[in-house]
Amino acid sequence: MLFETQVIVRYQETDQMGVAHHSVYPIWYEEARTNFIKSCLNISYSEIEKMGILFPLSKLSCKYIKPALYEDILKIHTNIKNISPVKLEFEYKIFKNDELINTGYTEHPFVTKDFKLINIKKQNLTLYNLILSAYKN
Repeated sequence: MLFETQVIVRYQETDQMGVAHHSVYPIWYEEARTNFIKSCLNISYSEIEKMGILFPLSKLSCKYIKPALYEDILKIHTNIKNISPVKLEFEYKIFKNDELINTGYTEHPFVTKDFKLINIKKQNLTLYNLILSAYKN
C-alpha cells in the first residue's frame, strides 16, 4: 500500500544556501511513516505502544538525488518494503514537482518496552495481520 505525505521545507531545515539539510530527511521519513501507520493501519503508533510493542529504528539508508530548497512542497511516498515476524521495513521516495529527489529505507525490529526482540506474529497476531494486509495491498 502506498501512502503520500506532503511536507513544505521550512527555513530552519535549510543551510546557508537555502538547501534542505541532510539531517532532516530522516525526520521527514518518520513523519511519513507515522502518517502511514495511522492512515493505512487505522491505528496510531501511540496505541501500538500501549499494547507494549515498539518498533524502533535499527537501520537507515538515504540517497540524495537532487536538493530540496526552502519552501519547496515535497511529496513523500511511503510503503512497507517487507515484513517478517521480527521486523518491519519501510521504503520512501521523495518527489519535488513530480521529480524524484530522494529515496530511503528504514528497518524496525519488533521489541517490548524493555527492547527485547519479539515475534509479532506470536505476540499480537491481529496487529501482524493488519501490517501484512497493508504490505500486500
